[in-house]
Amino acid sequence: MRLLLAVRALGQRFIMLILIAASVVVIVLGKADTLLFERLRGGFADAVSGVLELASQPANAAGTAMQRVHDVVALYRENDRLRQENERLLQWQQVAQTLAAENTRLRGLLNLAPEPMVSFVSAKVIANSGGSFVRSVLVNAGGAEGVVRGQAAITGEGLVGRIAEVGERAARVLLITDLNSRVPVTVESSRERAVLAGDNSEQPRLIYLPPRSPVKVGDRIVTSGHGGVFPPGLPVGVVASTSDGVARVEPFVELSRLDFVRIVDFGLGGVLPQPVQPIVRGRGKKEAAGTDEAPR
Repeated sequence: MRLLLAVRALGQRFIMLILIAASVVVIVLGKADTLLFERLRGGFADAVSGVLELASQPANAAGTAMQRVHDVVALYRENDRLRQENERLLQWQQVAQTLAAENTRLRGLLNLAPEPMVSFVSAKVIANSGGSFVRSVLVNAGGAEGVVRGQAAITGEGLVGRIAEVGERAARVLLITDLNSRVPVTVESSRERAVLAGDNSEQPRLIYLPPRSPVKVGDRIVTSGHGGVFPPGLPVGVVASTSDGVARVEPFVELSRLDFVRIVDFGLGGVLPQPVQPIVRGRGKKEAAGTDEAPR
């Protein structure tokens, strides 16, 4: 047993010496003949490359298989998520259909009047008449486009004002900040009613608020629908200050930077008096009254 261990130790030392000698020979050859050493290294690389390529194929195949398994798992998870989302959407669809049917039955039961058709015209602001005594803008849409006095002018942010004057191709919009503007509004949080009164400043004020009204800064102001000029729920602005017992409102719309407005017909025509059309005088009283007689 001892002899075997001694032989093994001698063999290990011999192998170590051979490796050291081979390393020395390689270093000497590399220094002596660089070209020969490069050729030997290239030949060794060519001989080993095929073996390395064959050895790497199982690893590459395993990596490809693992990636495919990962893709299949991800696809399964995505499919499961879409299936659950589709089930939720189907449930919401059933709820929506149920509510729609219930709404139809309730409308029939209460004999509610149908909501008026809403139409609108988009117009460009072509002149701004802003000044110390007036707050209005001129838009390039008029009677030819169906614009009527009293219609609401809005943007995506909220209420701009109402149509005050109408021409054939242009109309004037009275802004909510104008001194002559009065808009019935509601404080959205408390449902308190008031009137938004313009005073030619950037922030119109709330008037006719009930005594000790709990209006506070940040409350949203929307149209109340009273008076029939504007429908309820149009966003107007937020309460900016309540100093000295006066609540002032910051409009949602930047009125000094208007480019386009939407003139909306909410079906409330006839609330405001329209300009009186001149009477065309005929040949006599009967002709003016529309009772012409045939000539004799």
